[in-house]
Amino acid sequence: MPTNETRRVTMSDVARRAGVSRTTISFVLNDRPGIPEETRRRVLGAIDELGYRPNAGARALAAKRSGWFGLITEIVTGPFAAEVITGAQSRAWSDGRFLLIAASNGDPAQEAAALKQMLEHRVEGLLYATTWHRAVTLPAAAREVPTVLVNCYDAQGELPCVLPDEASGGFRATRRLLDAGHTRVGFINLDPTIPAAVGRRAGYERALSEAGITPDPSLVVSGWATADGAYTAAGELLDRPAAARPTALFCANDRMAMGAYDAIKERGLRIPHDVAVVGFDNQELIAAYLRPKLTTLALPFETMGTKGIDMLAALAAGQPLDTHRVTIDCPLLERSSV
Repeated sequence: MPTNETRRVTMSDVARRAGVSRTTISFVLNDRPGIPEETRRRVLGAIDELGYRPNAGARALAAKRSGWFGLITEIVTGPFAAEVITGAQSRAWSDGRFLLIAASNGDPAQEAAALKQMLEHRVEGLLYATTWHRAVTLPAAAREVPTVLVNCYDAQGELPCVLPDEASGGFRATRRLLDAGHTRVGFINLDPTIPAAVGRRAGYERALSEAGITPDPSLVVSGWATADGAYTAAGELLDRPAAARPTALFCANDRMAMGAYDAIKERGLRIPHDVAVVGFDNQELIAAYLRPKLTTLALPFETMGTKGIDMLAALAAGQPLDTHRVTIDCPLLERSSV
């Protein structure tokens, strides 16, 4: 009876067409030595002619390698996650590997399920990436293959990681404002307990100290990572008497810079003439479309993804890492707010 279904080509079909055994087909597919070149060409020709697609799982078992790395991330639609994926996938492909990607939505059950599926597909290594810098605890199964963390670190201190250099970024942002002639630089920070906030404040204070300025704790306020929080915090700083008021603001993320812009403009002040502003993290839908455009530091997500794959490839090949904790510089993007 006629059917619209197309029968899948099997290894036996290829063996009949090439006039060899199934074992020979397997040896050619797994690049075993000792196969005569004429036989190899005949087998590859039959594979191409018939459109045979080898079973990836079976090949992985036979070769003891799959050519796959896994990437588990909290979300794949955000701009930062996309940059991690771009960096990781480009480097993996350039090394002849493929990337299995799973979004966990921050749900431990989804993470565990994604990890289980990846291990069943015999990934040779795993990247685990978060949207914000923090300590994480991974399921024990993550240690069954080489694992590298991106934008986070292992609470137990056992797994290698790639992190943004928060302190150097805070230093660079503050240094830019000092170089523009400002000596009273306010700092609107994130939740002060998280690693990004701690690092960025350390860089801020180091830049001031190296410029011969004693850091003034009263110029440091928290905007709690939101535009509304920073609007209130900036207002608190700008409503001080002129002698105590900052002439520049370093905002620890771009959303807070957006709130600070509103507070500055509502007081009849101009950016950057009266108050200069530097942000952090380069959220392009904010930084590039504020008026004036925002000078900011970029979180190096794409570079972190690339470096994560480099580390993973070394571990998968049995090579030791020079260091288990790599930090990547955050570049300054000059626009118009300083």
